[in-house]
Amino acid sequence: MIKLVASDLDGTIIDKNNYIYENNFNAIKDLNNHNMNFVICTGKTYPISQRMCSKINASYGIFGNGSQIIDLRTGKEIYKKLLPKADILTCIDIAKKHNLHVHVYTDKEVISEELLYLDLRNYKLQTSTKSEVSMEFSIVDDIRKYVASHDVQICKLVISSNSSTQNAKAEILANLDVSATTIRKFGMYKDFIINKEYEYIDVTPKNVNKNSALEILGNYLNIKPNEMLTIGDNMNDFDMVKNAGIGVAVANAYDDLKKVANYTTINPVEKGGFAEAVYKFVKF
Repeated sequence: MIKLVASDLDGTIIDKNNYIYENNFNAIKDLNNHNMNFVICTGKTYPISQRMCSKINASYGIFGNGSQIIDLRTGKEIYKKLLPKADILTCIDIAKKHNLHVHVYTDKEVISEELLYLDLRNYKLQTSTKSEVSMEFSIVDDIRKYVASHDVQICKLVISSNSSTQNAKAEILANLDVSATTIRKFGMYKDFIINKEYEYIDVTPKNVNKNSALEILGNYLNIKPNEMLTIGDNMNDFDMVKNAGIGVAVANAYDDLKKVANYTTINPVEKGGFAEAVYKFVKF
C-alpha cells in the first residue's frame, strides 16, 4: 500500500509556463483530504519554492536536489547538508576556466555576475504578475571574490552554458568528492520562460540527491521505499523513480527516465500526468 507520494515540481506538476492544471490540483486535494504524505522533490531551493509549496499544501519538501528536507506544516528543518565553501570556490574556478556561467543561491538571494540562464528564469518568474517566487537578486562584479569575502551560506551552486558543460563536470568530479547532475534544456525541453536552450550542472555534496533524501524522510516517518510512489520528468528524478515501490515518468519525461520507471503516463504535464499517476496507484 502506498503511504507516501513524492513528486517533482517543474515539468511534472507545473508546466513550462509555471501553470498547474485543475486535475493536478484536484489530485493534490484528494491526497491531502485522505491524509496522505505528499512530498515535493525539487532542484529548487526552499525560498524559491516556498510559496508554491504553500499553494499546493504539500506535507514535506525536499529542496536543492536533496540537500534540505523541511516539514512544511510546521516549518521544522529535518535535514540539511551543504557544500563547504572551499568546494564552492573550486567549482567557480573550474567554471570560469571553461568560460561557463555560474550562479549561487543563499537562503535569501540569487548571486550572479549576469542573469543568463536558470538565474534569469527565476528572475523572470519573480517579476511576473503571477509570481510564486520570493527572492532577492544580487549582481556582483566577481562572484568568486564575493563568495570568498562574505559570510554567506550557499544552498545551491549551478554552472550553465548554451553548449556543453561536460568537460567542467568531469574536472569537478575528478577533483572534488561531490555529486553533479546535468539537466539539458534543448529541443522540446527548451526553457520557454526565457526562450533559451541551455544545459546546467547542479553540484551537491556527495551522495546527496532526491532519492537519498527520500530514504532519510522515509526513516523519519517509518515508511519504506516500497511504500512510496514517486513521479518525475527529468534526470534529477532518475534515482527516486528507479528505487521507489512504484516509480512513474510523466509522458513528457526524458526517455532515459521512462526506461527505469514502472509506468509512463499517457498524459503529459499539460494534461494531468501527475493526476493520472495518483489515481492509478493510490487507493483512497
